[in-house]
Amino acid sequence: MLQPGNYSLVLSLQFLLLFFDLFVNSFSELLRSAPVIQLVLFILQDVGTLFAAIVLFLMLFNTFVFQAGLLNLLCQRFQVTVLMCALYLALSVSLHVWIMNLRWKNENTFIWSDGLQALYVLQRFAAVLYFYFYKRTALILGDPRFYRDSLWLRKEFARIRG
Repeated sequence: MLQPGNYSLVLSLQFLLLFFDLFVNSFSELLRSAPVIQLVLFILQDVGTLFAAIVLFLMLFNTFVFQAGLLNLLCQRFQVTVLMCALYLALSVSLHVWIMNLRWKNENTFIWSDGLQALYVLQRFAAVLYFYFYKRTALILGDPRFYRDSLWLRKEFARIRG
């Protein structure tokens, strides 16, 4: 089970990953003239997003609710977060590949096609939703009800069985 000391460490790691993601989203355009550095930052951002999703799944699998066999309850409660993680990762990788393909040899030219601009705006909008739902889920998973047997869990189990 997740102990309170471990939860604060995991939560700090999750917030650090979100902060790094926000930092790269905010300042990556300033490195347009250094494509290698921008490429490394994009790779680190995508790996960090994937790592954040893995940490989130490990937290979900560590709950008593999951261990009691109520996976459906967790899926219903956190499906938006899981979908936003997948969508945000897909949009980020797509945007990074497109930007690097356009700018690798022409780093000093201003290239913004309509499709790239639309993908950029969509990725940034998805980033806001991703940050909100991920942070909300990380904080909700700190609730002790998820880590021990409780009346709430017994009622949910009875509701599902009955």
